[in-house]
Amino acid sequence: MLRLLSDENVHGDIVRGLLLRHPDLDLQRVQDVGLRQWEDPEILEWATNNNRILLTHDRATIPDFAYDRIMQEKIMPEVLVIHNQMPIRQAIDEILLLVECSQQTEWSDIILYLPM
Repeated sequence: MLRLLSDENVHGDIVRGLLLRHPDLDLQRVQDVGLRQWEDPEILEWATNNNRILLTHDRATIPDFAYDRIMQEKIMPEVLVIHNQMPIRQAIDEILLLVECSQQTEWSDIILYLPM
């Protein structure tokens, strides 16, 4: 099962919907692990060190920092960038499809934009 970390800007209904539809989903929020005031590069580092895939709506900065990590040949788990205009149900469906149909080891050094 994929291990996820939701950025503080991920819509709360997406997080709630994921956990309602998949109660044993391994999902942590940055707010719950003390990362609320951290900068994006630090959150990516924490996600890497804790083997978590980052969920975010932040299309402006997170992908750039993630690409920087890749260019520096640093380990980086996947970043799922969810379009902020994407319907909540569709976002939940697509994230759960990835959770159910893939393994954590398949998602390294990838930045995936949703919708797919």
